[in-house]
Amino acid sequence: MSQNDQEAALSRCPGCQEPLEPGDLFCGACGYDLSAVPEPPRDHPTIAMGTAVAAPAEPGPVAAASASGDFELAAPGAAAGGAAPDPRAVAEPTPTPPAGTKVCVACRAGRVDLDGYCENCGHAQPRERDHMEQELGSVAAVTDRGLRHHRNEDSFAISTTALPDGTPAVVAIVCDGVSSASRPDEASAAATTAANESLLESLPRGTHPQQAMHEAIVAAAESVNRLAQEPGGAGERDPHRQQNAPACTLVGAVMANGLLIVGWVGDSRVYWVPEDRSSPPARLTEDDSWAAQMVAAGLMNEAEAYADERAHAITGWLGADSYELEPHTASFKPDRPGTAVICTDGLWNYAESAAEMSAALPPDAHERPLHGAQVLVGHALDGGGHDNVTVALLPFAVPAQGAGSARSDG
Repeated sequence: MSQNDQEAALSRCPGCQEPLEPGDLFCGACGYDLSAVPEPPRDHPTIAMGTAVAAPAEPGPVAAASASGDFELAAPGAAAGGAAPDPRAVAEPTPTPPAGTKVCVACRAGRVDLDGYCENCGHAQPRERDHMEQELGSVAAVTDRGLRHHRNEDSFAISTTALPDGTPAVVAIVCDGVSSASRPDEASAAATTAANESLLESLPRGTHPQQAMHEAIVAAAESVNRLAQEPGGAGERDPHRQQNAPACTLVGAVMANGLLIVGWVGDSRVYWVPEDRSSPPARLTEDDSWAAQMVAAGLMNEAEAYADERAHAITGWLGADSYELEPHTASFKPDRPGTAVICTDGLWNYAESAAEMSAALPPDAHERPLHGAQVLVGHALDGGGHDNVTVALLPFAVPAQGAGSARSDG
């Protein structure tokens, strides 16, 4: 096979139809081994440290184009130089599916199977999670599949409740499924649900918001751990997929009683952008990642670490095969109005520094958080959209003159 033929054959992942870049070693969505020549990928899928690469795939049947333009499998052992199909032959039209059957959005003729793929052309159909938006009072969130991945492995939850004295509390949770693990979309969904429910239960009881955030992360981890005890779907039994336990990262923020509480495990982040853009923005979280470890140890500067191909390998995550769980929490008392940006690396890959995030956030985001979240997702898509993108905006309103700021870590 020529180099051009090989690149064409690997334009999509054989396991999940994920679009691929030339030179990818394995699928960034499902971990399928591609047995390709090493080349640094252009995107940064969320992978865990120590992930093993699956064994090379055995040679399979050859895909050949039929006269109708569809692809069919050639019989094993068929000669590569066999006779071409008679161009005068007329392909039989694909029968129209019965009324009420879900029809493919691509070919408009094939029936969609239970796994969400067209039985005629094989095109993956849009899923509900491909793009979701929600606005709840002063908090809003948007998630998008991006331009490269075949499914959205991110998830979010936003909610409001009240403390025992009746003052409001606002919650935003964002999770990013670990792409090299099994069922990452289920992991992120389970974690967001568990963390959100835990906070909605503990905050009204009077639990301090920082302790409530710690407990919410533990609850999220337990929910993801339980997924490892459940059997996966048929697609996860492919012998060439990596069978790591379901896993995800988590980052969250709570606004309550004049405090901004953040908590995280992994490399999803929280940024603080003041309403007055003449005030400096800040990143409020520290990544659990290889690059962050190198910088913290003084072995590399930040530019060198993040330029390394191992930079985005995470060292902390939620999942049954993670290292010892170490939830990070921090408490802030902002002295001026601003907006907390809670996001996955699908966004911050395109606005990594606090200054870049501040520049990408619309000036009226504190008044129009849903619009602001939409703009930030669009910023990531315009930049290439190589990963799922999720962002929640939590505006924080305080009097113009406050009592300063404070921080404590847990």
